Amino acid sequence: MEKEQNQNLEKNTSEEKDEVTEKTESVAENDNNEAKKNPEEIILELEDKLARAFAEMENQRRRYEKEKDEAYEYGGFSFAKEALSLLDNLERSKQILSNDDSLKNSESLKKTLDHFDIINKDLISIFAKNNIKPIDSLNKKLDPNFHQAMMEIEDDSKEPGTIIQEIQKGFTIKDRLLRPALVGVSKKIANKDKKNEENRENLEKK
Repeated sequence: MEKEQNQNLEKNTSEEKDEVTEKTESVAENDNNEAKKNPEEIILELEDKLARAFAEMENQRRRYEKEKDEAYEYGGFSFAKEALSLLDNLERSKQILSNDDSLKNSESLKKTLDHFDIINKDLISIFAKNNIKPIDSLNKKLDPNFHQAMMEIEDDSKEPGTIIQEIQKGFTIKDRLLRPALVGVSKKIANKDKKNEENRENLEKK
């Protein structure tokens, strides 16, 4: 038993010696390779490492500048989006009051709506000063980048896909979409298309 333990101990010691020898030889080999390099090669290698380090620093600086600019330009994005609800509520209030039969054609209703219009214009002006602008929608072709179609309305006087109703106004902030305009777009009258198809079929039969 003791002999076996001594053999195992000698084996482990031998393996450890071999490992140390391999590491020593590896280090010596690297040192030899470094020693073989002439000063010009060493200088070129150091210059390459320095150039890489400067390039990485420049990339980090550019990323920082970009993030800083975006934070400055779009830092109020969420606040601006929430502020649009003021315009929505003003518009809803105008609709409710305008549809109230007890107030229709009254002088008080006219004055109230005039005040609402003034507030609305002031808000639009404040938004414009902060690069928040409404999206032009009516009579424009549907653009998925700025408009969201909520319904189709039969109308032969307009080319299909033309915006003929604005449900909720959309806005941009600088070159970004703040919220899309919710719109209704035109489509051909179905019955007319069906009638034209029937007429073509009748002509073909003749």
